[in-house]
Amino acid sequence: MNLQAFIEAVTERGWLFNVDKPVSSVLELAAVAYALDGKPVLFNKVVGRKGEAGQTYDFRVLTGLAADRRHFALALGCAPDQILFRLAEAFRQPQPAPVVGEGPCQEVVERPGDLEALPFLKHWPDDAGPYATAAIVLVRDPDTGLNASFHRLLRLDAHRLAARLVERRGTDSAWRKVQGDLPVAICIGLPLHVLLAASMAPAPGVSELDIAHALQPTPLVPCLTSDLLVPAEAEFVLEGHLTHTLAAEGPFVDLTETIDIERQQPVIAIDCITHRRDAIYHALLPGQLEHKFLMGMPKEPTIYAAVNEVATCLNAHITPGGASWLHAVVQIDKQQPDDGARAIAAAFRGHGSLKHVVVVDKDIDLFNPAEVEWAIATRFQAGRGLHVFPNQPSSSLDPSATHTPGQKSRSDKMGLDATIPWDTPTGPSHPDHFQRVPLPRIDPGPYLS
Repeated sequence: MNLQAFIEAVTERGWLFNVDKPVSSVLELAAVAYALDGKPVLFNKVVGRKGEAGQTYDFRVLTGLAADRRHFALALGCAPDQILFRLAEAFRQPQPAPVVGEGPCQEVVERPGDLEALPFLKHWPDDAGPYATAAIVLVRDPDTGLNASFHRLLRLDAHRLAARLVERRGTDSAWRKVQGDLPVAICIGLPLHVLLAASMAPAPGVSELDIAHALQPTPLVPCLTSDLLVPAEAEFVLEGHLTHTLAAEGPFVDLTETIDIERQQPVIAIDCITHRRDAIYHALLPGQLEHKFLMGMPKEPTIYAAVNEVATCLNAHITPGGASWLHAVVQIDKQQPDDGARAIAAAFRGHGSLKHVVVVDKDIDLFNPAEVEWAIATRFQAGRGLHVFPNQPSSSLDPSATHTPGQKSRSDKMGLDATIPWDTPTGPSHPDHFQRVPLPRIDPGPYLS
């Protein structure tokens, strides 16, 4: 389901909001999207300067594409609570994506193209400038092959971008291996399943686009200026080269809704822009639900797999309240007294940036924060269920972590075993003591006048 098919589907379901009033790409559009966070919103008239007639862009802007688990379920053709298992299966068994001769993403070709004609957004007053936030960058690593990953991109001028490359990740590693420029393709406006796959971290040599094809059909087309391959259904493709010239990138309000610092980052020079005739630009609002789902959800299968090595894991959920990166809830079918403790240690192995994890029993809805808190309140005791791991490698996105330039960020980590405590080898002596008493369920209608 490409972007435009998704818009048709959510329109039929009454989920889509249309904004026909002119909205500025500078601060205003982001503010409206923030007010409607969690919902897909199509901005039909985007202008370039707030408070003036300004430039009207040729392209509409979509926000909220990935802002609800229902959207992912719709795109993958499954129930919301089955998304993890679809992702896990595709991660285990990628399928080679087919290469086709042509695709909608190349209906219009512009050489070299004009980045200022695209509605990059300035989201917050403190941001360094207009950013692309839903961009998937494709490069070819000399040793491991095609790599696809998210990168925020600061527009410097009509033909140059500054790309935030996280150290020792795929694009950064490939860039450091080459002496000259590295060919790059940037895709904006991709199907949801491709965005999910690009958020994953497979083993070296495994292409994220092959994981995408295992989720849903993902034909690829060759780029016009390099040997890179891109999804044929992309709305926009920006072809260019990643240089070794550096420019200031940042500040930028990121996932945790705090300001990320300014850094010297590589410049991408754009040689060619291709797009659909009626292309729609996807803008992801930083730090809000869409950003959080795409960051956290693809890590749930790796936590699930790691915990399953030591206990019977039923599901895993990276929570929005933990910035969809730092907190998780793991649901297990407890078989041994120390399954909870083993699950905690395994969850941290499954997601290295995880900071806090709660393990619950199978009767707790891990997607319901009130139920998780109830389990902590009634089943957890710090003296036996609290597990602390001091000074561990952690996430650079955590503002409370210790950040040393050139080194991995470090943080204390904590796990809470909120499963029913076992005081015998086979279970609790009084299991009913830890169960909620079911309330009677009747229709109150006849009692109301």
